Amino acid sequence: MTTMINELYDALRKAGVDEEIARKAAQAVLGAEEKEQLVTKDFLRAEMEALKSELIKWNVGAMAVLTGVFAAIVKLT
Repeated sequence: MTTMINELYDALRKAGVDEEIARKAAQAVLGAEEKEQLVTKDFLRAEMEALKSELIKWNVGAMAVLTGVFAAIVKLT
């Protein structure tokens, strides 16, 4: 993250922007970008619910397959 701030700061300085203004602008821009990457609790809950449903689906399918394999083994012996 600090390298991005430094790169933006350097670019602003090369463009002729005052040192203090360039520093504050670089931190503000990257701070705003960082806020957009945050997620809400509702988003996390929805993602966890989707993951939970997917895991249940795969577990039920695996149990059905294993039951069939077990039944086939018992029948053959």
